[in-house]
Amino acid sequence: MAELLEVNGISVTFDGFKAINNLAFSIGYAELRAIIGPNGAGKTTFMDIVTGKTRPDEGSVLWGEKSISLLSKSESQIANLGIGRKFQKPTVFEDQSVRDNLMMALKAKRTPWAVLFHRGSDGETARIEELAAEIGLKDALDRRAGDLSHGQKQWLEIGMLLAQDPQLLLVDEPAAGMTVDERNKTTEILKRAAKTRAVVVVEHDMEFIRNLDCKVTCLHEGSVLAEGSLDFVTSNKDVIDVYLGR
Repeated sequence: MAELLEVNGISVTFDGFKAINNLAFSIGYAELRAIIGPNGAGKTTFMDIVTGKTRPDEGSVLWGEKSISLLSKSESQIANLGIGRKFQKPTVFEDQSVRDNLMMALKAKRTPWAVLFHRGSDGETARIEELAAEIGLKDALDRRAGDLSHGQKQWLEIGMLLAQDPQLLLVDEPAAGMTVDERNKTTEILKRAAKTRAVVVVEHDMEFIRNLDCKVTCLHEGSVLAEGSLDFVTSNKDVIDVYLGR
């Protein structure tokens, strides 16, 4: 089957530093992938390129069955094509309820202000309850988002992205600052999401990655150093030398 996202030969240099160096990466339509690597390996820059925040100096980034070039698209156009990104720090509307946060994120073409005064249809209400159950917040729908724990805010943000029905979800260090129980719940949420879409997780927590039980890509100096199962990647001498041995 064709890949959902194909990145070929991309390179980008910032002030003489080659952040991405002839990088090749691909992921299927319903696949979970973890990306690891030392600081400065190019993990964030890779996500910036895929989402249109950074333009590479060379190479191609192709999307979907029609192999659409993402390099000619704006950040908003790329988001509308079905690529969602979750940053490390949660960005939820803290003064609004969990329900209102999810309603604002639903794919309906309305402004956030219109949403606040919009009464959801039966279909929207059902979808919000379904999303809340998926992210473990069904009993917190009427709670103020600012009152949630750190882990719950992370789940809410994942739910807000899922509300937009992305085909590819890019998630940056979701396990950071979580309790063991929250990390386990996050693993379940991401694995479930990857049954119907592609999910890429950038993470340093090896135990968390092992629980994801997925293919792992290790980046170093802007290139793929090793790729395969976690055991395969972590037994690679170069990976041990540049990352795990530190």
